[in-house]
Amino acid sequence: MLQIEPWKRVLIWLTVAAGLLLAMPNLFYPRVEQHNDAMAQIALGLDPATVEGEELWPAWLPSGLVNLGLDLRGGAHLLAEVQVEQVYEARLEAMWPAVRDVLRDERQLFESIRLVETTNEALRVRIGNPEAMPRALELVRGLARPVQTLAGVSGTDLDVRAEGRDVIAVSLSEEEQQATDDRTMAQSLEIVRRRIDEAGTREPTIQRQGGDRILIQVPGVGSAQEVKDLIGTTAQLTFQPVVNRIEGGEAPAPTGSTEVLPSLDEEGVFYILERTPVVTGEQLVDAQPSFNENGQPAVTFRFNPTGARQFGDYTAENIGSLFAIVLDEEVVSAPVIQSHIPGGSGIITGRFTLEESTQLAILLRAGALPAELVFLQEQTIGPDLGEDSIEAGRIACLVAFAAVLIFMALSYGLFGIFANIALIINVALIFGLLSLIGATLTLPGIAGIVLTIGMAVDANVLVFERIREELKTAKGPSRAISLGYEKALSAIVDANITTFITATILFAMGAGPVRGFAITLGLGILTSVFTAIFVTRVLVVMWFEWRRPKTVEV
Repeated sequence: MLQIEPWKRVLIWLTVAAGLLLAMPNLFYPRVEQHNDAMAQIALGLDPATVEGEELWPAWLPSGLVNLGLDLRGGAHLLAEVQVEQVYEARLEAMWPAVRDVLRDERQLFESIRLVETTNEALRVRIGNPEAMPRALELVRGLARPVQTLAGVSGTDLDVRAEGRDVIAVSLSEEEQQATDDRTMAQSLEIVRRRIDEAGTREPTIQRQGGDRILIQVPGVGSAQEVKDLIGTTAQLTFQPVVNRIEGGEAPAPTGSTEVLPSLDEEGVFYILERTPVVTGEQLVDAQPSFNENGQPAVTFRFNPTGARQFGDYTAENIGSLFAIVLDEEVVSAPVIQSHIPGGSGIITGRFTLEESTQLAILLRAGALPAELVFLQEQTIGPDLGEDSIEAGRIACLVAFAAVLIFMALSYGLFGIFANIALIINVALIFGLLSLIGATLTLPGIAGIVLTIGMAVDANVLVFERIREELKTAKGPSRAISLGYEKALSAIVDANITTFITATILFAMGAGPVRGFAITLGLGILTSVFTAIFVTRVLVVMWFEWRRPKTVEV
């Protein structure tokens, strides 16, 4: 009755072997880390002969490591608040030329047009003829555009109303404010991520918290001020004429008046560009995802008056030519100038999906931070504290591990030893999975592993107690062991599913340390169920086939 098909046994032991192999690099953490850093430098084009560390670890072995979090490695922790209201004022200031031009077409009717003020709440324009207010409102409302989101079109972007008899107030609609907030946060996240990634830091955490805050955790840096200085660096965004496009082969050498830059998205594609840009990112006011006349995703952009004049003159003289959009010395896009583009606004079309057009708009706006970052929290965690955390976590794991091993051996004898072997495999599988997915281990994550060690034997306890009950009914040992696993299975699955649901909710709703705990807890549940249902059972079956006992004691 105790039978497991050979192919299932092979599959179980292959899974265990794969987990142990993936976890093994963590036993040689410093060596493998140096090897990985060396391989990363070689991938960037450095001469392997000048890079040290490549030989520290065999290339044919897995080299994935469990990344150490901020509380274990040390580094900087910052919480920044994005002043999203500043973007409202910039958007409304950029609307003044359009409002002025549309009213100037009927200047005789309005007699005079004068800008009163611009705040983050509204753009206010006074006209000389109050009787013409209905016509003025109609013309300005014609400037409104649909609000584009990933969910589709949601209202218009402008709210135009009359204040008194002669003042037109133009403000952003609630839908546009929400969309602007989302775009501003996405742009800020993109800029912060690009700045920190350029410094080569290992596994930084950069994520949105709430409506207008960004959590920044950078392991391995000396102080929080270093991160602040890094974030403050301005990205370089330029719009440059294209001399030639080269696909395949090596990049040609630049000349005095040209430069050669790679494409951001197209591997092996290079663009020869004139060094002098037509306009720069400092003159870009806005870029948003939109749709062209055929309903295909596109990106619209707008320059300030100076940039609009320069851009308009260039497009009028270079219809049919390529025009490169360059961000940090990489060509983001190189559309063809199809017609004269006056007024400082244009549209970039291509084979975009809606998500790609949204991402391109973010990249175009990523030349500089869209709004000021106010740092609410700054904390520098020294490496000594990280070492203390690692040592404390190691001691906690060893004490918990030893206590569980002793308890299981004393309580269930030989069957307890089988459970202990499965427990050791279980912990190795957890580290193997963490290494495979590139997860970051934090101090709460260590707490999740310690909790998993205690929970890992629960399934075995349920099985062993059930076997005890079956042995009391005078059934043979083979039948009792088989029934023990069968009847305990539903209780094992139910108990672990509820805990896994809790871990999933913690991961979805939490952030930072809570997620670290949820990841290790969730992975621990999966490995615990696997080792309890399959590994322990294989060990018991193999022992039973070898000894053929007449009776068993659990």
